[in-house]
Amino acid sequence: MKKVHRKSATIACALSLLAATLPAAAADAQSFPQRPIRFIVPFAPGGGNDIVGRIVAQQLSEALGQSVVVDNRGGAGGTIGTDVAAKAPADGYTMLINNISLAVNATLMPKLPYDTLRDLAPVSIIGRQPNILVVYPGVKAKSVKELLALARAKPGAINYGSGGIGTASHLATELLQLSTGTRMNHVPYKGLAPALVDLMGGRTDFIISTMASALPHLKSGKLRPLAVTTPARSSFFPEVPTMIEAGVAGYEFTTWYALVVPAGTPKPVMQRLNAELGKIAAAPAVREQFARQGLETAHASIAEAGAYLAAEVRKWGKVIKASGARPN
Repeated sequence: MKKVHRKSATIACALSLLAATLPAAAADAQSFPQRPIRFIVPFAPGGGNDIVGRIVAQQLSEALGQSVVVDNRGGAGGTIGTDVAAKAPADGYTMLINNISLAVNATLMPKLPYDTLRDLAPVSIIGRQPNILVVYPGVKAKSVKELLALARAKPGAINYGSGGIGTASHLATELLQLSTGTRMNHVPYKGLAPALVDLMGGRTDFIISTMASALPHLKSGKLRPLAVTTPARSSFFPEVPTMIEAGVAGYEFTTWYALVVPAGTPKPVMQRLNAELGKIAAAPAVREQFARQGLETAHASIAEAGAYLAAEVRKWGKVIKASGARPN
């Protein structure tokens, strides 16, 4: 009987302690944040991730009433800064903005110092950027169907450029080849900008580029668009068909940006952040800032963002394994 009493007392004590901590946890979530927040950008200043990150950081600072300090931790394709975030205290005071590379690196980088799906928790998808298949004007193909016909007629004769092995432009084209059973020759560059320069010079035939990078060259007529990679047409070029409309069934590729926190961050804190991000995405001024970068604002629930990241890890894992891509 004494053992039973001791066991009951232990359970009662544990329940009492749990009950005592619940109001405190709720109070912490309601009063969050009480000090400045570190906002990690895992790439160098000046790039797309940095530009989007600074827009969101400023908006969050105004919404939360606290400083949101941008911390650029570039290197190793975004994995250095991501590792810093993954190992930070899960208290809501460290945030990370990352893009599609977060999902790609889960397979592309075989020895990551963190587990993408275990150690990080997406709060929301905050932006999407359409990509566009652009060709050198001298290429005879006037449509994706005609381009693929050329590729099938002479396997390996069509050259496509990219920003480097394992980059979005490379993997988007690998996905196209896997979807269509074609084989084309990959010409990797050290960045998308030099790849586009060579495309305009006719040294390659096509590139699947971010909209922002291709936009000025499309407007000048130095490149010709064939299709956008998103499920719906882009507001930037509404006359250009989607890949699916062009005959590539099921093809979808979107460059996205997400706000992520360390796994274990209190759910009420994540919910507060998610709600603020929803307001930010709907703000006309932010939509205009994003549009200048060739982006559209986006918002997703915490559950939707988590499911989307997991799906993207699986999707690009298959493409990387099939292509044999390795990091530069």
